[in-house]
Amino acid sequence: ISGPMAAVEASDSDGKEQGVETSVTYYRLEEVAKRNSLKELWLVIHGRVYDVTRFLNEHPGGEEVLLEQAGVDASESFEDVGHSSDAREMLKQYYIGDVHPVRTLRARRDPSKSNTCKSCWVYWIFPIVGAVLLGFLYRYYTSESKSS
Repeated sequence: ISGPMAAVEASDSDGKEQGVETSVTYYRLEEVAKRNSLKELWLVIHGRVYDVTRFLNEHPGGEEVLLEQAGVDASESFEDVGHSSDAREMLKQYYIGDVHPVRTLRARRDPSKSNTCKSCWVYWIFPIVGAVLLGFLYRYYTSESKSS
């Protein structure tokens, strides 16, 4: 499919190797992005790649919710919904690999790929100014009606 296989040795808390090897498949975000349809739907949650194609019809929120997150990092949306511990446990059966670590680091460092809005405050200026003006107008008209 994609990405090299890598053997990762598990170690216990004091750093000694246990000799247990697990095989992890790494996928690039570009590869995940291609899997964004009803036929094949992958998404990323906390750096792990999940093939949730089989889960489309079973998802309590409907398939549309998963389709909106198809092929992208859905970590924030997953957390915003507040999934239960059962839902987190279910993820394990759809796990297929991890996001390639090199691409993840580059994406974090590259400001052009950032989703953060550096000028979002501009969208709040007009409603705030409008609310303040309405407040002053309300006080003006109510104080004028009392004086007459």
